[in-house]
Amino acid sequence: MLNEKVTILLNTQVNKEFYSAYLYLSFSSFYESKGLSGFAHWYNVQAQEERDHAMLFYQYLHNNNASVQLEAIDKPSVKTETLLDVLKAGLEHEIYVTGLINTIYAAAHDVHDFRTTQFLDWFIKEQGEEEKNAQDLITKMSLFGSDPKSLYMLDAELKSRIYNPPSLVL
Repeated sequence: MLNEKVTILLNTQVNKEFYSAYLYLSFSSFYESKGLSGFAHWYNVQAQEERDHAMLFYQYLHNNNASVQLEAIDKPSVKTETLLDVLKAGLEHEIYVTGLINTIYAAAHDVHDFRTTQFLDWFIKEQGEEEKNAQDLITKMSLFGSDPKSLYMLDAELKSRIYNPPSLVL
């Protein structure tokens, strides 16, 4: 049986992961409206990743005989005025999600729920990658985004991103 506090945190994370998908879809829409289909594609892939993350938490709860409580998903409210603002908001959000995962891990560790900590190990590694990817995009945009030809090339690079679903064994 999962600890009650851990179960609540895991349920909350399902919602937060779906919110992340909504947020990244809003980013995708922003870039699409600016004619940057590569950036839009990159964030569509991000949204798919977040939906899959939500489903991993959902399935983990079910696999551990815990009740899943689906809540309303908040509307994204991030101000996206410039191309760089969106990327910075993405990094801030990934740092926030890392904090959420760390909180669940700490709660599970405190009650000696090592199965949950082992489950979360993958997400901790994933968050490190997510933060690095977000920072790399900011760096590239800062270096090349003001030059139209370079922005075109960066957009083309981002369009080539392929989604690889997680192969996490629950």
